[in-house]
Amino acid sequence: MAPAIAQTPPAALPDRLPGSSLRLESESLDDVFDDYRLGPGDGIFVGVQRFPDLSFPATLDIQGNVVLPLAGTLNLTGLTLEEARETIFDRYNQYVVNPDVSVILTTQRPVEVTVVGEVPRPGFYPLQAPQLSVALLTAGGSTTLADLRLVQVDRPLESGDILSRTIDLFTPLLQGEPIPQVRLQDGDVVTVPRLSPEDVESYDRALVASSTLARPEITIRILNRAAGARGGEARFGAINLRNGSRFLDALAVAGVNPDVAAYNRIAVLRFNPETGSADTITVNATAAVNGDLSQNIPLQENDILVVDRNLLARVSYALNTFTQPFRDVLGFLLFFDSLTDSADSLFRP
Repeated sequence: MAPAIAQTPPAALPDRLPGSSLRLESESLDDVFDDYRLGPGDGIFVGVQRFPDLSFPATLDIQGNVVLPLAGTLNLTGLTLEEARETIFDRYNQYVVNPDVSVILTTQRPVEVTVVGEVPRPGFYPLQAPQLSVALLTAGGSTTLADLRLVQVDRPLESGDILSRTIDLFTPLLQGEPIPQVRLQDGDVVTVPRLSPEDVESYDRALVASSTLARPEITIRILNRAAGARGGEARFGAINLRNGSRFLDALAVAGVNPDVAAYNRIAVLRFNPETGSADTITVNATAAVNGDLSQNIPLQENDILVVDRNLLARVSYALNTFTQPFRDVLGFLLFFDSLTDSADSLFRP
C-alpha cells in the first residue's frame, strides 16, 4: 500500500493583483457615490443648538482644517458631512454635554473633471458648478452620435479602486422629467458613449438635439451652384444651424438657387463611422415644402447637402471611384474640399 502523501492546499488567489485597481459598480452603492467628501476650499456652516457662540461659518484651509470656537483646530479632509458632524460633536462633547450639532455645505469647492467620448471638445475641465449637466455643456454638449442612456461617471477612490456609476439622461427627457443633478467630485471622469448601430432607429436623436444637453449648433455643408448663375462654378460652403434643425431649415439659410436645384432629388451625404463611407439620403424638397415630414429629415453635424442635378451625378461618380474607406469624419470632409479646390475638380462646369 502506497504511503499517503500530505498535500498542501492551493493558496487562495488574491481579490486583485498588487498595484491594480478594482472597478466597483455603484448600482448597490448609490449612497456611497452620492456622499460628498470635504476638501480644501469647501465652505460649511456648523450650528450648535442653544450655544450660538459655538456656531460658525468656515472655509476649509489648504490643509483641510477649520478652527472651532473653544475647541481649536480640526481637520475635516475626506469626511462626509455626517462624518464631519460626528467629529465636531466628539470635540465639542468635551466641553458641552451632548451638543446638538449640524453641518451644512454652503459652498462647494471648484472641481476638475475629465469629459471624454461623444462630445465636441473632450478634455480636462475646471468646473465652478460641479454638476454632470454642466460638465457636458462645458465640453460642448453631446454629439448626434451620443447615447445619453449610458453616461458613465468613474470616480477614483483613495484605496486606488474606481467607483463607477451609469447615469440615464435620456429617459427623463423622454418622459418630461427633470434631468438628474449628479454632483461631480474632483478627479471624476465622465464618458459619453457612442450610440450602437442597432439602437439608431429607436433612439430619438431629434429630442436630444433640441434639449439643453446637446451642442447648441451644428455645422453642415452645402454643395451648390453659385446663386443666380446657371452653370456657374460649384460652391462648397459651411453654414451653422441650431441643433435640431431640419432639411428645410438648411435650404432657407443657404439661399439655394431654384433654377438649378433638383427639388425632387436633393441628396444628403452623411458620414457612416461604422463603414467609413458616405451614406446617401435622397430627399424630395417639394414634398417637404408641402408638409411631408418624412422628407423634412433632421440634420446632423457634418452632413453635406448636394443641391444640383448635375453635381449629384458627379458626386456619386467620385464616391464610387474612391474605393478606400474614410478614416474618420475629417477625411470625409477633406475629400470634398479637395474635389472643389483642385484645378481638375469634377465639380467645375
